[in-house]
Amino acid sequence: QVQVVESGGGLVQPGGSLRLSCAASGTIFSIWTMGWYRQAPGKQQRELVATMTSGGSTNYADSVKGRFTISRDSDKNTVYLQMNSLKPEDTAVFYCKCTTGGRLYWGQGTQVTVSS
Repeated sequence: QVQVVESGGGLVQPGGSLRLSCAASGTIFSIWTMGWYRQAPGKQQRELVATMTSGGSTNYADSVKGRFTISRDSDKNTVYLQMNSLKPEDTAVFYCKCTTGGRLYWGQGTQVTVSS
């Protein structure tokens, strides 16, 4: 079993920055993928924001390339999402997902609101 906990959301003005954290604990195998997804208001599906593998490979949605950066602290099984130049359309609930041992685990989500 793996527990995933996000933190760092909040209210920020357009052009501002936020840093999200995602900590995974429990039975985490040496090969894993952790990533961020978001669900915007009124939308039913979560969309990929950024992912990182245990090997260090990263993947970003086109809409966040150049603005968001995913990084990790492997010793702490934690990934971070640095979000810069935030736009109102980035407003969403951000969820962290951990995939390991053939199973996937979601966090409870953290709200990010970009508004003046």
